[in-house]
Amino acid sequence: MRIEEIFVPGRLCLFGEHSDWAAGYRHLNPLLQQGYALITGTNQGLYARIKPHSDHFIFRTLLQDGTEKVLTLPMKKQLLLAEIKRGEFFSYAAGVVYQLLTHFDIGGLEIDNYFTDLPIKKGLSSSAATCVLVAKAFNQVYDLKLTMHQQMEFAYWGETTTPSRCGRMDQACAYGSQPITMIFDGDRVTPTVLQVPQDLFFVLVDLGAGKNTKEILSQLNQCYPFAKNEVQRNVQKYLGEISYEITQAAVDALQVGDAQQIGMLMKLAQAEFDHYLIPACPQELTAPMLHKLLDYPPIQPYIWGGKGVGSQGDGTAQLIVKDKASQQKVIQIIEGDFPQMQCLQLTIYANKSS
Repeated sequence: MRIEEIFVPGRLCLFGEHSDWAAGYRHLNPLLQQGYALITGTNQGLYARIKPHSDHFIFRTLLQDGTEKVLTLPMKKQLLLAEIKRGEFFSYAAGVVYQLLTHFDIGGLEIDNYFTDLPIKKGLSSSAATCVLVAKAFNQVYDLKLTMHQQMEFAYWGETTTPSRCGRMDQACAYGSQPITMIFDGDRVTPTVLQVPQDLFFVLVDLGAGKNTKEILSQLNQCYPFAKNEVQRNVQKYLGEISYEITQAAVDALQVGDAQQIGMLMKLAQAEFDHYLIPACPQELTAPMLHKLLDYPPIQPYIWGGKGVGSQGDGTAQLIVKDKASQQKVIQIIEGDFPQMQCLQLTIYANKSS
């Protein structure tokens, strides 16, 4: 029996956070702007060995603290649904299997997720990466001939079968460690793979503080589908036309490898985000640790700019740095001066077509 290797990265939204779900309200209010996001896979992710199984789905994962967790379920819809409804660790994986079993005549599968270096609950879509891992594994073992976009869709359907309410961009990790754009229009998603002419270097920073993502999403969703006051109109304006324009400029800069321009646009996006969105959820989006880091004088000589990640707040920051040496220097400074913070390297590698 052949054992195959598979890797799925996390997902980082460089520009266009929140625009996926905001554009989902276009079916109720067509005057809302389409969503637009610039996304890349991370260099970190989930590593697994996969092989077919006659009639069971077995998912074994080794957590970063050394704990092993195992799910063993017969390939039966009612048993998968019971696992999904529990809303616990393996519910996402069970959700994807349930969706695949609904559409295909497939047997079982064994996944051994033997190593993970992707941080969880840090805005890098660790749960979506798990869902994509399951979709990719079944596609690979059973030759389902799913496109990357279809794998992304099955991962999304699987996760939303659970109590989770992820956005449409989370499963972009199906496209691997490369940058893509995604346009959101109601339930429709249009992904496009981008070409990058030279390597671009980033540092992702876990701020070691805390944020309440559910509260952020709750407050911002109250601004849709129809704005009732100036605060809500401002949220719709930023997540619509302003975010779209900044994201398009960032896409143009990335495709010519202009790191300095990307940094300037990160600064602009953060300033505009703060102006238009903080009043809607000041207790979470004021984000003192995020702004302290972005303005921290010792790192300024080495970075072009930076902004918040994911839903924003004091969760994770992203910095675009000047070169590989600057990447190491920035990590050294931050982890030395802010012991509670942890850094990850991200490099978007050139994929210039020949």
